[in-house]
Parts: sequence; C-alpha cells; structure tokens
Amino acid sequence: MRIINASRGTTLAEQANVARTFWSRFRGLMGCRELPTGCGLVLNRTGSVHTFWMRFPIDVIFVDRNNVVVGLREAMLPNRPFAGAWKATRTLELPAGVIALTGTKRGDQLRFED
Repeated sequence: MRIINASRGTTLAEQANVARTFWSRFRGLMGCRELPTGCGLVLNRTGSVHTFWMRFPIDVIFVDRNNVVVGLREAMLPNRPFAGAWKATRTLELPAGVIALTGTKRGDQLRFED
C-alpha cells in the first residue's frame, strides 16, 4: 500500500503493509531488525501503540476516520509504553525521520492507495 500526504504532495511510504488481524496488530514491528526506507505498517482500528521489544525508533502518525492526521510522534524510542491520539482510528508506523522529511503536520489529509 502506498501512503501519500495529499495536503503536501509528499509520499510517506511506497510499500506499507497492513496489519489486518488482532495478532498482526498486536505484534506490529516487535522483533523486526529494521524498517527500511519507503516501508511502513498500517494498524487499522488502532489509536495507540507501544514500542516494547522493538530495536529502533519509529515515527508514528495517528489518523482519524476521514484520513486526517490527528497526532504525531517523531522518533519514538524502543521500549516506550504508550503513544496515542484522541479520535485516532488508524495508526501508521514509519521509519524515524519520515515526519520531518515530508513536513507532515496535524490536519494534513492522507491518501491510501492499494
């Protein structure tokens, strides 16, 4: 899945995987050695994340049901208990630095392309 910031004309991820089941959302990126540039993980029906058992920092974007950014967390370090945003229904886990590189801000409209 490709994720585009339609408000800024930038690409957040060229190849994002979607965690479709409870267990895939629970597992997330735990145990992964890295999250390559251009990749990401989409967690539907999830408004918060943790980074326990992760080995690298990630950028986290919280999106509402209209695909509007309602929260951001840059370079969330491994083994942190919680990050979330009110009204978030979808969470994106991306390589650290993507938020700054793309200029993504609260209120931006995202587009998800299969």
